[in-house]
This record gives sequence, structure tokens and C-alpha cells, in this order.
Amino acid sequence: MTIELRRLDDDFGRYDELLDLILRAFAYMDGVIDPPSSAHRLTPHLLREKAREEIGIAAFENGQLSACAFFRPEPASLYIGKLAVLPEAQGKGIGWLLLMEAETIAATLRLPELRLETRIELVGNHRRFATWGFRKTAENSHADYQRITSIEMRKALLGLT
Repeated sequence: MTIELRRLDDDFGRYDELLDLILRAFAYMDGVIDPPSSAHRLTPHLLREKAREEIGIAAFENGQLSACAFFRPEPASLYIGKLAVLPEAQGKGIGWLLLMEAETIAATLRLPELRLETRIELVGNHRRFATWGFRKTAENSHADYQRITSIEMRKALLGLT
């Protein structure tokens, strides 16, 4: 298995395929999380804009687009969003490689930690991120919701805290 990570840019030209990847990777959430995933509001054009505003990374397994993530620098952390791995590519360490890339980017930007949010219902994701060194730091609610809908998790980066 060969995994190649590439930065998303205007030359990428496969934003339709990237949208399909995200929707397929997030499909298991449909009917499980409330409110529904913001992935359903994405379009190829919005993904292109997101890649211009953030740091978008695509992962290719043996030349096939198999995963992606978007990283947004914040004052004290690098936010990880839309981390998506195709169902058939899960369990091969591709998500972990994307998180290692996030650590490299954060170190380059001298940001001391990674930050992400995951839905309260997705306890499997909570466990997975915990095994990768993330810890729960907050509980949040989406607009117009009285209950907790997501948790924030952070990972301190050695030598930068």
C-alpha cells in the first residue's frame, strides 16, 4: 500500500470526487446525529473555496483518492475539520497519517495543539481520537439546541506547549 498526501489547490480539479468521498465517509452519521452533518451543505465550489481559506490535504492510496482533511490555523491551535476516510480505506492508518500531517503543519506554524469537534453521539470517534492522544476539553451545543450536540477534543503537541 502506498499513501501519498497532496495539498488541495486550484490545480486539484477533482472537487466533485472529493465531495463524494466526504459524503460517503460521513454517510454512517445520517439518522444518528442531530443536527445533520454540515457535509450535506457542501458543494464542489464550496470545497474549492474551503481549500483556498484553509489547508486542505487529500490522501491517495495507490493513486486513488481515499481520504481528506481540512486544517484551519487558529490563534492557539490548528483546527481539524472534515477528516474523512472512505469506508473501504478505513483501518489502514490513513486517518492517522492525516493527523501526523496536522502535527507537522501545527509545528511549522508554531501552534501548540490540535483541536477538533466530534458529535456527542459518535462515541466510537471519541474513543478513536482518545487513542490518538486527544482529550475532551469542552461540550458544545449547536445553535437552537438546548442539549449538548458535540464535544471538543484537543491534543497538546510536545515541545510546543
